[in-house]
Amino acid sequence: MGSCDVRNLTRQPLSGLPFVRVAHALLPRWNISLVFVGVRRAARLNRTLRGKVYIPNVLSYALGTKHGEIIICPAVAKKQARTYGLPQRTFLLFLFIHGLLHLKGYRHGTTMERYERKILARFASTSARLNHDTTNRNRH
Repeated sequence: MGSCDVRNLTRQPLSGLPFVRVAHALLPRWNISLVFVGVRRAARLNRTLRGKVYIPNVLSYALGTKHGEIIICPAVAKKQARTYGLPQRTFLLFLFIHGLLHLKGYRHGTTMERYERKILARFASTSARLNHDTTNRNRH
């Protein structure tokens, strides 16, 4: 059985979401590091890791066989949650699911979007509909 280590490097409280359960359900033998960061650190990591100059909502990358890291910027998520028709906390869970699916090998598209909605409905306290506008979603 893998592990899921959650670190919050922001001042925003983020407890109570089922990150560990979701990680174990989607990538049971993986070691996942989930880190919440501020705007400056998210932008710096995006520039360093991907050569991109915007502030991402989520970054995910493999660190080796069955070991990955997911970085989420709650400040960006807070601004985007309404666009997706989700409460902020649910959107944070959605971003985590999105990152896990990338680690699992999924690419952006309708198959990934369907799977994201299915998993979110299973683990979130709300089954709010996701906005299908992928223009903003794919900015990570």
